[in-house]
Amino acid sequence: MKSIRMLLVLPYLLTGICHAATTSDSTTAAQRWVAARFLGVNEPTPSAKSFLEARLKPNALVRDRIEGHPLLIVDQKFDNGIAMRSPGEIIVRLSASASSFQGTVGVDSNDLGYYANTGRGNVVASVEAGGRQLFESPVLHEGIKGIPFRVELGGAREITLRLKAVGERPSTYQAEWDQADWGDATITLADGSKLLLSSLPTSSLAQEYSLNPPFSFQFGDQLSADLLKKWPVDRKTRQMDDQRTEYTSVYQDPATHLVVRCVAVAYHDFPIVEWTVYFKNEGSKQTPILQDIKALDADFEGDAQGTMVLHHPRGSSDSANDYEPLEIALPAGAQEHFASVGGRGTDGEMPYFNLAAPGRGVIFALGWPGQWSLDLSRDQSAQVHVRGGQELTHFWLAPGEEVRTPLAVVQFWDGDWICGQNVWRQWMLAHNLPRSRGKLPAPFVSGGSSRYTIEMQFATEENQKKYIDQTLQDGIPINYWWMDAGWYPFTAGWWKTGTWDPDLKRFPNGLKAVADYAHAKNLKVILWFEPERVTQGSWLDQHHPEWLLGPDGKDKLLDLGNPEAWHWLADHVSSMIADTGIDVYRQDFNFPPLQIWRAHDAPDRQGITEIKHVEGYLAYFDELRRRFPNLLIDTCASGGRRNDLETLRRAVPLWRSDYPYKPISQQAETYGLSLWIPFYGTAINSLDPYIFRSQMTPALGFGLDHQQIEGQHPIAVHLLKQWRDIVDYFYANFIPLTPYSLESSTWMAWQWNRPEDGSGVIEVFRRENSPFTTAQFKLQGLDPAAHYSVKNLDSPASTEFTGKVLMQEGLAVTLQDQPASALLMYRKSAKK
Repeated sequence: MKSIRMLLVLPYLLTGICHAATTSDSTTAAQRWVAARFLGVNEPTPSAKSFLEARLKPNALVRDRIEGHPLLIVDQKFDNGIAMRSPGEIIVRLSASASSFQGTVGVDSNDLGYYANTGRGNVVASVEAGGRQLFESPVLHEGIKGIPFRVELGGAREITLRLKAVGERPSTYQAEWDQADWGDATITLADGSKLLLSSLPTSSLAQEYSLNPPFSFQFGDQLSADLLKKWPVDRKTRQMDDQRTEYTSVYQDPATHLVVRCVAVAYHDFPIVEWTVYFKNEGSKQTPILQDIKALDADFEGDAQGTMVLHHPRGSSDSANDYEPLEIALPAGAQEHFASVGGRGTDGEMPYFNLAAPGRGVIFALGWPGQWSLDLSRDQSAQVHVRGGQELTHFWLAPGEEVRTPLAVVQFWDGDWICGQNVWRQWMLAHNLPRSRGKLPAPFVSGGSSRYTIEMQFATEENQKKYIDQTLQDGIPINYWWMDAGWYPFTAGWWKTGTWDPDLKRFPNGLKAVADYAHAKNLKVILWFEPERVTQGSWLDQHHPEWLLGPDGKDKLLDLGNPEAWHWLADHVSSMIADTGIDVYRQDFNFPPLQIWRAHDAPDRQGITEIKHVEGYLAYFDELRRRFPNLLIDTCASGGRRNDLETLRRAVPLWRSDYPYKPISQQAETYGLSLWIPFYGTAINSLDPYIFRSQMTPALGFGLDHQQIEGQHPIAVHLLKQWRDIVDYFYANFIPLTPYSLESSTWMAWQWNRPEDGSGVIEVFRRENSPFTTAQFKLQGLDPAAHYSVKNLDSPASTEFTGKVLMQEGLAVTLQDQPASALLMYRKSAKK
């Protein structure tokens, strides 16, 4: 008999039900931060919240896991609890009266030190409240089973957990052996609600916030921290709508008439605030040098005792680890530096960061489709200083000249860091993704010939119509027809850009003939452009060299900071959109502009060309959307290198990476990108279910032609129907169920959870070298008392579970093949 090997996937993250409606703690923190930073007022601190005060060795308080391992007392594992890694005490300060405290205490059995800890450690654990000792353990050492305890607290609001080393200590004794776990440590409050000790922060949340504005700069030889205290400031508040309030602060230098205007928007339905800073010379003379401008310059309070972790995604760089979610530990004194590469906002690095302390944290982000950098440093306690913005600024301003900074965003959150990510995701959906006719972009399938006509290099009017017909005759339910690079005249290949008219030899009736044919089949049309890159010999190169930046003999940059070039581009592309009937304008950007920008600037104007180009780029997208309100814009930029927030308010990434198709990397891209961006696309190139499902995204390009799927049409239709069944859940909460990995020997899985109706989707992948035929996944965000019907889309049967079972014991998924995948849907049932 073949043995069955099972992988028990322990909870990767302890995630509760994360609604878009956030807790009072994070909302209050955001409101107080806004008042301090943009109104100059420190609002009264809220009533105290529960927290821990640790009197241990540094970093000796550990929550839930020790170096990634569950708390372990002999053979008993605990997914919740705290570990005291040194003798000392923890004082629990509660915001309300408590009735009882219970758990299990014992010396941890994880053998993680240099020397074995088997049988070692000599400690006594005790609990005190109200001046009385309520519990004391016998002498504990490794190998003694955990001691369950329950004590009545009688309304106490302060509890002390004490761990005391006892007995003799020979010279070879290792101090690290004296430690203990408090497994499943839970406080029951007088109102019956329960608090997990591990969920409490190790400092009060009611901190005072700085009254300094959250940005900085140097003007002449003085710092803004000194200048802005002296300059007069005019503050105005405007209610934008039910969800948003605008705060405008205008500072003016009486001597030079430099005006610094900060426009902030606070959200009422999310604990989020954003702002942009503008600098304008309202004087009659050139200003002194303005430099080192940081759109974000602020301190955030972390956790002096607990672990602080920075979660941050890689950017896109045409590699298997595109969008990898990185976790960076931030011990006292840590310093980190981040920057994009080459002038595209998400090339190499993404400007999105989640600073997590136990029980709470803050997300901060920069929106800048140019070159940004961010520096982060932690002091010797719990304060983390963050400075970020455009990487290089050193310039004067002419009379009347105005420039802007990157957009800065701050979000507060409570719970665990995945809760924070899902608040961000829901904010992206509610307030950022571009809408058409007031609606979010709908998931869709597109068809096209790019993989066979080598982009559009060998495309013609005739073969485009033929491909459309074949795709529809094969029963592929496409919604869009995608025409990519190469529809214009070129010399060597599609990359010879700069002439933005159809090649009339291949398209004698223009692209309108193809677009009309597609529209008649109820298809919309996607058309590719790359207007910023101009090659030698193209129409723009020959007719308007004065609009171009860069050295001769190389690709040049169409200067979107040049008003004449900007107006020509807006008018010419608008004419094509209107005349051709384009539904999706797709913009690519296949070279790094940074060195061109910087080479064009004089030493005393560094950063100006970049700012003007970025402003022109964003204004160009705004103008297209103004002229064509129902137009959808696709941002590509070598596959995902302009996925910054400012761009994503105007466009969606239909081609998320130039590293497509390979199933493991495609799983990993979905995993990493979904933490931050809810709508994106790629293409499929296989009807193997494992590969197809690895490539599933909200916007799906069908990259198989008629000959490839001959005889397999039912399989294609079936897989696309499964995609259609689950795709709306890409807008739900995203919960990783396994760690991120590119290894071929692992399983990877995640959950899409829709708490408002109790339904969701689980995507599971067993990779080719995994030895385990079964894995058990503990779901998150469910109602423990409710019943759920779980259905594998590859099987007609469904199975009933309680939410408690699914979250505490887990859902077992068996996949016999290597590799293999499963799609499961669940829904809360009426059964009680």
